[in-house]
Amino acid sequence: MKSVQQEIDERTNLTGSNKFELLLFTLGESANSDRSELFGINVFKIREIVAMPQITTVAGAPAHMLGVVNLRGQVISVIDLPAIVGCVPKTGLNIMLVTEFARSTQAFAVESVEDIVRLDWGQVLSAESSAAGGMVTSIARLDGNSDQSRLVQVLDVETILRNLMPSEGPDVNPDTIGEKIKLRPGTTLLAADDSVVARALIEQGLDAMGIPYIMTKTGKEAWDQLQSIAAAAEAEGKTIHDKISLVLTDLEMPEMDGFTLTRNIKQDPRFKTIPVIIHSSLTGTANEDHVKNVGADAYVAKFVAEELAATIRRVLSN
Repeated sequence: MKSVQQEIDERTNLTGSNKFELLLFTLGESANSDRSELFGINVFKIREIVAMPQITTVAGAPAHMLGVVNLRGQVISVIDLPAIVGCVPKTGLNIMLVTEFARSTQAFAVESVEDIVRLDWGQVLSAESSAAGGMVTSIARLDGNSDQSRLVQVLDVETILRNLMPSEGPDVNPDTIGEKIKLRPGTTLLAADDSVVARALIEQGLDAMGIPYIMTKTGKEAWDQLQSIAAAAEAEGKTIHDKISLVLTDLEMPEMDGFTLTRNIKQDPRFKTIPVIIHSSLTGTANEDHVKNVGADAYVAKFVAEELAATIRRVLSN
C-alpha cells in the first residue's frame, strides 16, 4: 500500500509528463437532457471534499451564492454550481468542493463526486469553438480518441467566478503599472492561456504595459506558433531571438500544458535562452517547485497586473 507521501509525490510528478488528474462530479439533469452529464476540475485546485454542512444564508448575496460555511475556523462562500450551469440535482446538493486558486478560497456545491481519473492533456480538447464555450474551457475524452469515448466538461472556474463576483474597480490601472515596458526592437511576447476571461485580462495588462503580443489558446498552439516563427526568421537570415523576447504561459491547457511547453522550450537549443514566465491560478509550493524543475524563469499568480508587470520587468532585466 502506498503511503500518503508517495501518493502526493506521484500526483505532483504527473506535471513532468503532460498528465494530470481530473475530479469527476455530477450536477444533475440539464434542461436539454434527462441524464446527468459528467463535469471535471483539476485535482490540484481541490483543497478538500466534504459532505454538505449547514449553510448560513447571507443577506444581499449575489444570485447563485448559497451563503457561507464555517470550515475549521475559516468562513468560506458556497456557490450553487448546478444553478450556474443550468442543471437540476436529482438527489440534492450533497457534496461541497473546497477549492484554492487565484489567491482565493471558495466552495462549490455539487450533486455527487464520481471518480478521480488520470489523463494526458492530449485527451483534452478546447471547447471554445463549440457550443460549450464560455463556462466550459475544454472537453476531456476519458477513453482516449475513440468515437465512443465518454466526454467530460472541464469547467472554466475563472470565468464562473468572474461572472458571479465581478471586480468592483478596473482590473488594469495604467497609473499603477508604471512606465511602458520596451522589448527589443522588432520582437514580441508570445502568450498562452485557455481561459477567455484570463486572456482578456492578460491582453488588457499587456496593452497597458505597451507590450506587443501574440495570444494563443493552448500550449500546443503556442509551441506550433514558436516553431513557425523560428522557421520564418531563419528564412530571413535571422533567429527566433529577433522575433520573440518572452513567453508567458498558463499551466492548465488542453493538448499541451504549460509545464510541457516550458520544458520543450528549455530543451530546444533554438529556444532555450528565451525567458519563460508561468502565469497561473494554480498556486502552492508543489507547483512552484515544478516551475523551477522545468526551467521557467519566473512564476506569478493570476491576476494582478502590477505583479505581472513587475515580473516581466525583472525577467527582461536578467
